[in-house]
Amino acid sequence: MISYAEFLQRTSFSKEELLAISQGNLVKDPPAEFIRLPAPPMLMVDRVLEITRTGPRGRIVGEQDIHLDDWFFHCHFRGDPVQPGCLGVDAVWQLVGLYISAAGAPGSGRALGCKEVEFAGQIRPYNKVVRYEVDIRRFSQLKESGSAVAIGSAKVLVDGELIYTVKDAKVGMFLGIAYPDYPLKSANSVGGIMDRSEA
Repeated sequence: MISYAEFLQRTSFSKEELLAISQGNLVKDPPAEFIRLPAPPMLMVDRVLEITRTGPRGRIVGEQDIHLDDWFFHCHFRGDPVQPGCLGVDAVWQLVGLYISAAGAPGSGRALGCKEVEFAGQIRPYNKVVRYEVDIRRFSQLKESGSAVAIGSAKVLVDGELIYTVKDAKVGMFLGIAYPDYPLKSANSVGGIMDRSEA
């Protein structure tokens, strides 16, 4: 385990460390509410190679190893296996969420959308590595609510070839929305609109 101060200084994460973040046991002294990356099979990144922070801007780069028997090839599609494009977009959101947490914002991450997504290629079972390069154009923390938002645009490459672009992927980090007592019915056990302050 590492300290929260060390976490905030990190510029890379191994697969073991990303798995530990998904299980909530990488950082020994995290904030009361701390990021959880999706656990496998929804964890779409095997390593983070770069995190740079320059004021409200930055960059995060991750990679995903492709395996012949990856779970999505079994069902998408039978007789025509290809990684769903939505999983590549989710990988970008996962990286933007990790960037927010590594920039010091506590809370639980939620994807808030993106603009244009363009697909120019595909990911198939005998590919090797997908690379996600995300340039963060804006990171901001809202003092009143304790929430934070980052917006970044991504290039997605497979074995060195550019196959997707994702413009303005947006992720928010929010306090008070975690649901740690799942499957019990409790305050956060029902979804819907998150901000009901004007309802």
